[in-house]
Amino acid sequence: MNEPEAQHAAILAAVRWNADGLVPAIAQDARSGRVLMLAWMNADALLATLRDGLGTYWSRSRQALWRKGETSGHIQHLVDLRLDCDGDTLLLRVIQEGPACHTGEQTCFFLGQPGEQGWQHQAPPPGSILDSLQGTLHSRRTADPGQSYVAQLLRGGQDRILKKVGEEATEFVIACKNHESKHIVAEAADLVFHLMVALEDRDLHIDDVLGELARREGMSGLEEKAARRP
Repeated sequence: MNEPEAQHAAILAAVRWNADGLVPAIAQDARSGRVLMLAWMNADALLATLRDGLGTYWSRSRQALWRKGETSGHIQHLVDLRLDCDGDTLLLRVIQEGPACHTGEQTCFFLGQPGEQGWQHQAPPPGSILDSLQGTLHSRRTADPGQSYVAQLLRGGQDRILKKVGEEATEFVIACKNHESKHIVAEAADLVFHLMVALEDRDLHIDDVLGELARREGMSGLEEKAARRP
């Protein structure tokens, strides 16, 4: 048995499979933290996921393996795998391409606030305040500039946006120099907000930045800087 096979065997041995040889597997967006879906895995599905780095599950209805996105193209790239404290539930942190739900929703958990008429369709909960804010900024692209500050910035062009980023960066530095914690937090929030407007202007998402930070996690800052030198 080679080293990868030995590692996979150890992973499988740690899982507490149910009587049907299955374990529930939760898929979570590795960048936003949003819970995407819950499915089931057997040993073959888990091995395929580990081997190929793509979310693969066991269909209880079809009694067959299925790879997420094999027909839709909405595949899941495995970032890492977690096992809960009881060993009977898996957590897959993934980068999801496209919507996670077969209905076309971003997550399978889009029903909420049950009432007299049952569960109601709702927008999925944000995985983070940054994710929610980026969605709001994107929606302001078509807003009335007379009613929306973000729309004013986006219509004003890149130079206006970058000028605001520079101003907010300077105000953040001044707040830090003055050792005023309340103002530091407020100016940091303003700076992040305008950075995200600049990202939106370039058709980028805060998740792209978070993904880059995740890539660098565990890497020495000196090594990362050296790797960027020409």
